[in-house]
Amino acid sequence: MNNTFKITARDASCQARTGILETVHGPVETPVFMPVASQGTVKALTHKILEELDCQLILVNSYHLFLRPGVDLIEKMGGLHRFISWPKAILSDSGGFQVYSLSPLVKISEEGVRFSSHLDGKKIFLTPEEAVRIQARLGTDIMMCLDYFPSYPYSEEQVAHSVELTGRWARRCREEFDHLQPGTQLWGITQGGVLWPYREKSIEDITACDFHGYALGGLGIGEPKSQLYEILEKSNRLLPEDRPRYLMGMGYIEDILEAVERGVDFFDCVLPTRNARNGTLFTSEGRIAIKNQKYAADPRPPDPSCQCYTCQNFSRAYLRHLYERNEISSAILNTIHNLYYYLDIFKKIRQSIQSNSFQSLKKAIIEKNLSE
Repeated sequence: MNNTFKITARDASCQARTGILETVHGPVETPVFMPVASQGTVKALTHKILEELDCQLILVNSYHLFLRPGVDLIEKMGGLHRFISWPKAILSDSGGFQVYSLSPLVKISEEGVRFSSHLDGKKIFLTPEEAVRIQARLGTDIMMCLDYFPSYPYSEEQVAHSVELTGRWARRCREEFDHLQPGTQLWGITQGGVLWPYREKSIEDITACDFHGYALGGLGIGEPKSQLYEILEKSNRLLPEDRPRYLMGMGYIEDILEAVERGVDFFDCVLPTRNARNGTLFTSEGRIAIKNQKYAADPRPPDPSCQCYTCQNFSRAYLRHLYERNEISSAILNTIHNLYYYLDIFKKIRQSIQSNSFQSLKKAIIEKNLSE
């Protein structure tokens, strides 16, 4: 596949790097954080707010969009970008995570995944080829292969099965992509949990397919952090230098910094948006549970050093009042702040790599980001 990724800087002290990924809907500077917009929207925010936050791309879930409103309707409306009126890049998940999260409703076979809709119980059969076709019809810029991983803790036998099946499915996805030639990108997903021989085999299998980019899947599901970081270190030594690397579903800032240090470029997680709706704010001085009584008469902004709309205009006392009253604006203002915080950290990460100061930035952020 034609390479669309260019490395622009490397930090001299580690594997951290910056890059630019060219997509049909514009360039993406890395390392980058993708807000989760499963249904074609980031909960509590308009696209205009996302653009004002300098969001470069969003992640949608093709499984959810396939169920509602349906691919036929989205295609009839001119594709996903036009349907949701989002002008920048979109990455679509294949539905592999739903195989994991909806496991009681799922049956895995060589051919694909058979499951019952979590909405109405309707029987659905998803093959690797169909996963690619659905995403191609949506018109997303980056499509992900269908994969499978077991829940943690897992047996060696379960991991071996997931690696073999994910590898075979990846080859089928690649063949379907080559047949369709949608003009966008297809990324492969490696599995293997934290069992290195299996992760190593998966990387060999998936990179042999020559995808535009590579994801590390099946991590961040309960395994010890030391094992996670070791797997990241070893994996990024084997993954192609000239392709983007994506750590799926990891959202804690400490983990993101550790992954960037080891050469990861792409991240996504519901953590900042879900926590915002639940009243937890991430700040440069630690986390704030805004519902706490001690903020009832606190005139300070959530983060005095933050330049977001929320911090520039509203007090902790007011935000607590909104949350306690279950006002919609609580979710809006909290989400604006949390996403600003995340996206701003990623800007600082890119700047620090370019100036060879990533390690000092990492140290400063982790020291302040531990807890309230």
